[in-house]
Amino acid sequence: MENGKTYRASVFIDATYEGDLMARAGVSYTVGRETNSKYNETLNGICSETPKHQFVEAVDPYLKPGDARSGLLSFIQSEAQGQPGAADRSVQAYNFRLCYTQHPANRLLHAAPPKYDPAKYELLARYLEALVAAGHEPKLDDFWHPVWMPNSKTDINNNGGFSTDFIGANFEYPDGNYATRARICLEHADYIRGFIYFLATSPRVPENMRAEMQSWGPAKDEFLDTGNWPHQLYVREARRMISDYVMTEHNCRGVAKAEDPVALAAYTMDSHNCRRIVRNGHAENEGDVQVGGFPPYPIAYRSIVPKSRECENLLVPICLSATHIAYGSIRMEPVFMILGQSAATAAALALNAKTPVQMISYQQLRAQLLADEQVLEWREGN
Repeated sequence: MENGKTYRASVFIDATYEGDLMARAGVSYTVGRETNSKYNETLNGICSETPKHQFVEAVDPYLKPGDARSGLLSFIQSEAQGQPGAADRSVQAYNFRLCYTQHPANRLLHAAPPKYDPAKYELLARYLEALVAAGHEPKLDDFWHPVWMPNSKTDINNNGGFSTDFIGANFEYPDGNYATRARICLEHADYIRGFIYFLATSPRVPENMRAEMQSWGPAKDEFLDTGNWPHQLYVREARRMISDYVMTEHNCRGVAKAEDPVALAAYTMDSHNCRRIVRNGHAENEGDVQVGGFPPYPIAYRSIVPKSRECENLLVPICLSATHIAYGSIRMEPVFMILGQSAATAAALALNAKTPVQMISYQQLRAQLLADEQVLEWREGN
């Protein structure tokens, strides 16, 4: 550890979102999007088109409208689209999931982040103006997604072309040290606070949207230790292990089936946007994918253990071996909880048998998981 302490164990489980123990152990991993050709997929890599969570009206991306030489507005990356289906190091966007309320007795007032500059949100202002000019009537719900929770509280997530996702600002996070990650977390918090404050106060925001945003605020009885702000950045994806079995799009679609299941996944193949770039002279988000329509499918035990030649006493249930697009389907907390239970059960079996985690009896593991009422095969009516 950084403080000089050493911890020894027969088996370790890396249950972090970042896979730090996995990486320090010398286990193979990847960050970003694989090329489609690597695993014969269709939804990985750079997207040719990104129809959802997109600007629905064209927005000029340049500091001086129409003048590419003037530079780009804030929150736009200066890179080409790239070849559709090609690999890159982009990571789907992170945000903070917000617990806000409209209950006056429990609502804090909006506060601008330090060094708030409304000029940074020029892209948002232009987008709103373009919507109005095109005859739209923008509503606050078009720019974020409140999911109602008990006690008049919400779990607010990203929605639309410009929202709480800080697109393109997290590429250094997966392999970053603690200082880098702390900086990125703060940048995300400042971005989201600024986004909200802009919508609540800027005269360039339609009056109905400003009024509605002013009716919201952080719940004053939540996150008391972190200034009423969520304590954890929403890390949708970071490192992903490369083991002997890689979960791919084919598993999600049911074309390939893991024969050593330790959990079922069920979510749409989903990636939030990875980049915001200039295309055809206007700002465009790139990377959002939402493809579903398949039943729950099994996750392989081999995908949560490293290659045996790399490490024999480690299980990785969160940063498991999966491609970018397959991970987008697997990456749900209920699935992580089930994989955590399976990893702990496997660790116990490895301890009892004094064997590497790759060498335990899968049939024994399966029997124990079924005895603990896990569902390892999906049948209608399960």
